[in-house]
Amino acid sequence: MDFVFDRSHAALSGGADRRNSLMQISAASVPAEDPKRRVLKDVFGFDDFRPGQAPVMETLLAGRHVLAVMPTGAGKSLCYQVPALVLGGLTIVVSPLVALMQDQVAALRLAGVAADTINSSLDREANVAAWRRVASGQTRLLYLAPERLMTERMLEALARLDISLIAIDEAHCISQWGPAFRREYEELSRLSGIFPDAPIIALTATADEATRNDIAARLFAGRVESLVLGFDRPNIKLGIEAKQNSKRQLLDFVQRHPGRSGIIYCLSRKKTEEMAAFLERNGVTALAYHAGMSKDAREANQNAFMTLSGVVMVATIAFGMGIDKPDVAYVFHTDMPGSLEAYYQEIGRAGRDGREAEAHMLFGLGDIRMRRLFIDDEDAAAEHKRRAHRRLDTLIGYCETAQCRRQVLLGYFGEEASPCGNCDNCLDQVPRADGTAEARIILAAVAQSGERFGAAHVIDILLGHETEKVLARGHERLASFGSGVAHKKDFWLSLIRQLVAGGFLEPDPSGHGGLAIAEKGHALGGGEIPFQYRIETRHRAARGKLRSAGGTATGSEGLDASLLATLKALRLRLAKERQVPAYVIFSDRTLIDMAERRPRDLDAFAEVNGVGAAKLREFGEIFLSAIAAHQ
Repeated sequence: MDFVFDRSHAALSGGADRRNSLMQISAASVPAEDPKRRVLKDVFGFDDFRPGQAPVMETLLAGRHVLAVMPTGAGKSLCYQVPALVLGGLTIVVSPLVALMQDQVAALRLAGVAADTINSSLDREANVAAWRRVASGQTRLLYLAPERLMTERMLEALARLDISLIAIDEAHCISQWGPAFRREYEELSRLSGIFPDAPIIALTATADEATRNDIAARLFAGRVESLVLGFDRPNIKLGIEAKQNSKRQLLDFVQRHPGRSGIIYCLSRKKTEEMAAFLERNGVTALAYHAGMSKDAREANQNAFMTLSGVVMVATIAFGMGIDKPDVAYVFHTDMPGSLEAYYQEIGRAGRDGREAEAHMLFGLGDIRMRRLFIDDEDAAAEHKRRAHRRLDTLIGYCETAQCRRQVLLGYFGEEASPCGNCDNCLDQVPRADGTAEARIILAAVAQSGERFGAAHVIDILLGHETEKVLARGHERLASFGSGVAHKKDFWLSLIRQLVAGGFLEPDPSGHGGLAIAEKGHALGGGEIPFQYRIETRHRAARGKLRSAGGTATGSEGLDASLLATLKALRLRLAKERQVPAYVIFSDRTLIDMAERRPRDLDAFAEVNGVGAAKLREFGEIFLSAIAAHQ
């Protein structure tokens, strides 16, 4: 095992003195027989694994494929970075965003790891130099976009090297049923055949069962071990309100969180700029972030958000991937996202420190129309569009439901939960009505038509519409034909969405769009359980207090805020000198731990969470001086 550990440290830049310091730092605290734990401490500065990380690493080190579905903030990158260093050789990392690749490479290099990226944003000279390091065996992790990796020239060149591991980030992009399908990812299905001896890990934060099955089939031909961590983030309060005056509603919400950092998502670049300017005029420190801004402007605003307290980032979905800021107090959607997967991923950027946080969304009919247009205008196959519409229907059902929102959200990802007491529907009971009789009418129509058709056809049956499809299948002769004429189409559509959201109806698992009756629906149809539905969606002031969700707070309430501000300012200066994002130097978690410990020497500084050997050498004296100078 010592030999394997030595191979991992060939990945570190800095020579024998660096390796000796690594051995000295961790020799007393990390068992020699566990190379992955020694790499975790020596290189990345962490004392222990987060939930799920260790079994994923062990599977890869045993040479087996892994599909890891882990919530935002669970530490997915370490799941392949640590095995990459233990195994030696070259690890290929597939990532969809150039900016994210460059940030990860910068972070690894600061940790003393030989990492490179070859991408279109670099000039030819830089890419050639990177490839020479790869070909000579210096590089341990090579980050590539899928379209560059899957060129015949690149594949032939890599086939001549010692490929130890392949990591595919944002793996839901490979699934045509996922929320962010990218055709460039389809080619990755060839990798297991091209590199048969290299274990592959596919990672994502958002994948429902259909997407997971599709990834497993496409990428691994079904031969993969899956690890799905729990999706629950109990410290985040979930809330939705009808969109009335979005600027006023946003300002009221932000003003309930004075001095706290938050992320506000807008659908368009123009709205992002307008909302940021509006908040600034009303005394809120707000910055904009969208893909239409210059790279320098985006980086400046991102660094300010990561470094300063109380900054609000108003952004499109271009912001957030790879950002690890633990003290984000809220995520606010001024417009409805495209799917429950996207919603889950975006709200997951709040409350990573375990403290109480909020996820709030404004929901209006205009959002639905706009999202429908986006789907219809997309250059995609008809079946993909149908799936996208059904995902949107599921999100609308989540918005309309009168049930506990956390139950509905977790149920979508296949988890069961009790009412959470930490969403608007639990804390501030919405007006409801008994819809048991109406729900049974829907269930009867679904059953009589063979559990094969979608909501639109079921509603045509209920309303007695003699459409071509209804007549072709003889459904005008069903007992349920015309049984719903007492209500309008919108009523039935809302009820069907709420039945799906509540787990009474479920989409056809084969993916053809039909609705099937779930076990819970059979109980409802048999008179065993009732059904209540939301009768209105209106603006309601939050009356319930946020419950404490049992999350572990960082303890930062009692630390020296001025010292933390000093450390953040120092981090920003160092980041600007090195032309990297501030969080690449040290995360907020590390600075908070540093401010709490107030280390006085390098030995104590080495114990700070997130300080590995390379960063100890690079930044130890600088930060120790700042701490010592702070009175």
